[in-house]
Amino acid sequence: MSVFAAPGAYDRAITVFSPDGRLFQVEYAMELVNRGATIVGIRCSEGIVLGAEENVEPLEEGEFSWKIFKVDEHIGAAIVGLSSDARVLIDNARVYAQSNRLTYDEPIDVEVITKRICDIQQLYTQHAGVRPFGVSIIFGGVDKTGTRLFGTHPSGTYRGYKATSQGAGRETVISILKEEYRENMTLEETIKLAAKCLIRALEARQLPPRIKIAIVPAKTKKIEMLSDEKIQGYIKELSAGK
Repeated sequence: MSVFAAPGAYDRAITVFSPDGRLFQVEYAMELVNRGATIVGIRCSEGIVLGAEENVEPLEEGEFSWKIFKVDEHIGAAIVGLSSDARVLIDNARVYAQSNRLTYDEPIDVEVITKRICDIQQLYTQHAGVRPFGVSIIFGGVDKTGTRLFGTHPSGTYRGYKATSQGAGRETVISILKEEYRENMTLEETIKLAAKCLIRALEARQLPPRIKIAIVPAKTKKIEMLSDEKIQGYIKELSAGK
């Protein structure tokens, strides 16, 4: 009798590896991420920039379509995938951040909070009766080590980045970042690059240029959302410079 599960069972149980060493449920979760609204994160010496496409239905209240979250004063997060899954992980991240302040009287490091969230994501790949979190998160912030940027995977792994993207427009964004990203960019140049990446990703799919951008300047170490008016200014500037 074969020791393997019945044919076709590998994609029904998160705890069963396929004969070629794959966890299909994790791959399906990543496929969900790849079909979501594009997000981008870019770091420079002057700060962090997080951006996201804004997909809002005509009758929907725009302020309830969240893709960028404030985790702590010095950390932001951009999410792609199932918003309900992301909400749970962001809530956990906020609790960890506040617990660190209460315990150690200092803000939490960006990598520490990323690792803790990835620990939760990894846990949901090991137990029967659960499924992986269908979300990837880009954490960006400024801590005692400087500007930091990390991206998570539904499997629970994470990587540090100078610039990264996830979602439906990832290939378009990454190609622009590879050509135009420089480590000595100013924060203003970084904002414009993030806006350009998102606008081009939307144009490639014939969608209107609706985006949100948040920054964490190294000087203030406080996250702030750019106003719609300021973002529209960047959109007009980039459109005129085609």
